[in-house]
Amino acid sequence: MRFLEQAQKLKTGTTTVGIVCKDGIVLAAEKKATLGYMVASKDDIKIVEIMPHIAMTQAGMVGDIQALVRYLKAESSLFELRENKKITIKAAASLLSNILYGGRWSFFPYMVQIILAGVDRYGPSMFILHPDGSKLEEKKYFSTGSGSPMAFGVLEAIHKDNPTVEEAKLMAARAVKAAVERDIGSGGKGIDIAVINERGFKLLNASEVQKIVDNFEKK
Repeated sequence: MRFLEQAQKLKTGTTTVGIVCKDGIVLAAEKKATLGYMVASKDDIKIVEIMPHIAMTQAGMVGDIQALVRYLKAESSLFELRENKKITIKAAASLLSNILYGGRWSFFPYMVQIILAGVDRYGPSMFILHPDGSKLEEKKYFSTGSGSPMAFGVLEAIHKDNPTVEEAKLMAARAVKAAVERDIGSGGKGIDIAVINERGFKLLNASEVQKIVDNFEKK
C-alpha cells in the first residue's frame, strides 16, 4: 500500500509518440517536465539518442530514465566494441527489458514507459517497454504518457499504413499538439521531433518543427 501511495505521488505527465515508416522512424514529444504541481522545466528534451541508429523517448521519473539511458548507452557501446558490429534494435530492447524486469525485485522499480526505436540491417523497428519488464514490438504507432489517450485518438483518425518519414512527421506533430491542448501534464515551449533513418539520428531544430506545425494548421 505504501508503494502504491509513493507511485501516485511521483507520477508525472508527458506525451510522446513513435511512428514506424517505410523509410525510417519518427519520434515526437512535448517539452514540459513537472515536479508535483510545479512546472520544473518548459524546455525538457524527451527524445534521447542511444546510438547513431537508436533512440528512445522518456515518460515517467526523470532519474530512472537518466539511469536507464546511461546503462543502455554503455552496454550498446560495449557490444559494438566486442562484436565489431552495431547492436540491433531488438537486442537493445531485450537488454532494456531485462534491466527493467530485474528492477521489479528492488525496493522501488523503474517508474517509466519507454518507446525504443531505430533502424538497423533489418529495417525500421519500434518496441514499447513498461516497468514490469514487458517488451512489445509495435509495427505502426504508439504513444506514452498522460497525454497518450488524446494522441492515440488523433493517430487513429489520421494514420495511413506504411507512411513516409515526411508524412509521419506531420502526423506525430498533430498528435502531440492535440495532447498539449487537452492534457494538463503536457506542454512546454513547443514540440521536439526526431527522425532515424539509414543516415542515423537527427533531432529537428525549432524552425524545422515550426514549418511542420504551420503546414497542418493551415489546412
